[in-house]
Amino acid sequence: MTMNLLMKCNDIEETKLFYSKTLGFNAVDTAERTCTAEKAGGTIVFSTGDNLGGAPSFTGTVYFFIPNVDEFYKTIKDKVDMQWPLQNMSYGTQEFGIKGLQWILFGVCTRLKTKLL
Repeated sequence: MTMNLLMKCNDIEETKLFYSKTLGFNAVDTAERTCTAEKAGGTIVFSTGDNLGGAPSFTGTVYFFIPNVDEFYKTIKDKVDMQWPLQNMSYGTQEFGIKGLQWILFGVCTRLKTKLL
């Protein structure tokens, strides 16, 4: 199953700039008041459309699984609001967390070969 997120944003241009220049996503306009950000097979569609309700808000963490998470960490760690540093987690991932626009929390990780205890 492939899953894509549709999330409300405040500003399409600011969103495209953050995802493309800061995080290295391919971020492009895709429809009126909408842009799509893609990386490593993950897709988020952002819109300023009224059909998504009031002000942007989000509770939870969106995880992107990517290869070479340690290399990606090195390229963005000084450009983002880091929420937790790169670390091996007991549940079997190597990951770090960042805060995106509108307080969207992202975990960026890769699966380890074995779980840590």
